[in-house]
This record gives sequence, C-alpha cells and structure tokens, in this order.
Amino acid sequence: MENNYSFIDYSPRRDTELLDSYSRTITGVVGQVAEAVVHIQVQKPATDRRGVKLTPASGSGFIISTDGFVVTNHHVIEQAREIRVSLADGQTVNAELKGADPSTDIAVLKIDVSGLKALSFADSESLQPGQIAIAIGNPLGLQHTVTAGVVSALGRTLRASNGRLIDDIIQTDASLNPGNSGGPLVNSLGQVIGVNTATIASAQGLCFAVSSNLAAFVAGKLIMEGRVKRAYLGIAGQLVNLTGRMIAANRLEKPTGVYVYEVVPDQPVYNNEIRTGDIIVSFNDHAVGTVDELHQQLHADVIGRSVQVEVLRNGRKMGLTVKPGEMR
Repeated sequence: MENNYSFIDYSPRRDTELLDSYSRTITGVVGQVAEAVVHIQVQKPATDRRGVKLTPASGSGFIISTDGFVVTNHHVIEQAREIRVSLADGQTVNAELKGADPSTDIAVLKIDVSGLKALSFADSESLQPGQIAIAIGNPLGLQHTVTAGVVSALGRTLRASNGRLIDDIIQTDASLNPGNSGGPLVNSLGQVIGVNTATIASAQGLCFAVSSNLAAFVAGKLIMEGRVKRAYLGIAGQLVNLTGRMIAANRLEKPTGVYVYEVVPDQPVYNNEIRTGDIIVSFNDHAVGTVDELHQQLHADVIGRSVQVEVLRNGRKMGLTVKPGEMR
C-alpha cells in the first residue's frame, strides 16, 4: 500500500530562501524610496537662566512632489525660527513653512529644488494587519535608518498636542526613535501608508503613524490654503455621566454628554442661546457623548451655518441654534 504524504521543507536552505526573499523586498523598497526621505534640522527658542536662546532639534520628512513639497510632523517644526532640509545627495537647503495642522500633527514645507524624487500615497483604507511596514528616517540624527515590521493594528486614536484626537492612526512594530518623526511608513510597493508620529516610551514595539489618507488630505489643504479649516463654538466643556432617568425620559442614545462650564461670546460665533450648566447631547442631528465627538462634528462645513444643538437644561431636552465660527 502506497502512502502519499506531503512534507514541509524545514531545511536550512529553505529558511535561507525565505529570508532572502524578505530581505530582497526590504532592500528593494529602500532603494526605491530612500532618495525621497529628508533630514529636517530646526532652531527652536528655549529659555534658561541667561534668557532665550536657540537650540537645535531635528526630525524626518519626505518629498511628495518633484518641485519640492515636503511632508513632516507639526511637532518637528513647531515654533522653529529656522528650518533646513538635508537631501539624500548631501545638499542642505532652507525650507519655507507652507502650513501646519496641530490637530493632525502634519506640516508641509517647500524647498527651492526641482527634479526631485517624490513618494506617492497609498490608500490606507485597504490596509490589513500583518502587512509589511517599513520606516525610514533619521532617528537620533542618524540619517536614512531603516526599520521593518508589520502593521500591528488599524483605527487607533492619538491625542494631538492641542487636545484634539487624531483618528485613523496606524499602529506598527517597526521601531521608531526620536528623530523618526515625520518620516514615511511605506508598504512593500514603496508607497506611503503613514507618517510616523509617535511612540509610547514605556512600551516596546508600540509605534504610531498618521494614516496616508488623512495625511494626504491635510497636506493638500495646507498646500492650497495654508491651513485646515475647523469650526469652534466658543465654549469650554467636559464629559459628564447622565442618570438612567435622564436617558430614559429624554430618549437619549448615549449615557454621557458634554457639560458646558463656560460660554465665551466671540464674534462671529453665535452661542447666545447656550448657558453654563447645559449638557450638550446632540449637534447637527448627531448624538454627542464626549468632547471628542463634538470636535468631530465641528468641521469646515458648519462654519457660519445655523446649526441645531440639543441640550439638557434642568433635566429636560431642548433645542437651540448656534452658528460656529472658524477656529484660528
């Protein structure tokens, strides 16, 4: 009787072939994109006993157009008095800040150099956990350092420096260090899937990148308009838990709301109908349970428009009209 068995080849030769295949992928991508990755050097003011002086700092970035537009992180160039970009060929040039968006930690620079190698953005909606992720940057000032790993998770959120949440964050185990900020996270085709932005110092292997779709949208706005328009209401609020009786009596969708503890009259915002002590539970027909959810609804489309807001006042739901202004 003949036995038909199939065996998996675990030989050292097979391991070498697999490793070579992986290595060829990484080296091929690096060779394809490294020329478009830049080192960003800045001078920022710092205060000591002698007064204010300029101190050096650095980060990474990548070129997105042949005529010299460069994407990096907002925190890399924040408050910078001088910005210089070092290219892969060793050339160092002055850079102009075209615009920065602290709410997504994205900034765009312009350098006066033409004929550059540029990277393209991938569609981050098509990403899957487990895909190869390659980070290229300048950690600790060491130019063109490469680390590789996988996309660990999708749809994370990260708190920006101005308090807003950045949505659609990519988690990766491709190692990042200070100086990697602003550099590209690329896939096996050499396309940008994210902009490296943060690590968690107390955890190993937890690194984060702003998704390519969000980065591309913000970069386009910064190039065309110099900013990303967002609305604001002129209030200060905080999350508050609602009682079961409040939820049931007012048929609310969420167990929390935004408690208004300050109203600041500020033209062109119209917020006269809101009172201190109101609890916002809905904005523009969208249920609101947290400050972050309210921020998500304060987008450019509602600037200058009359919008309906539902609040709890003395335990009862009532409708108000507000007119958000543009945040500066």
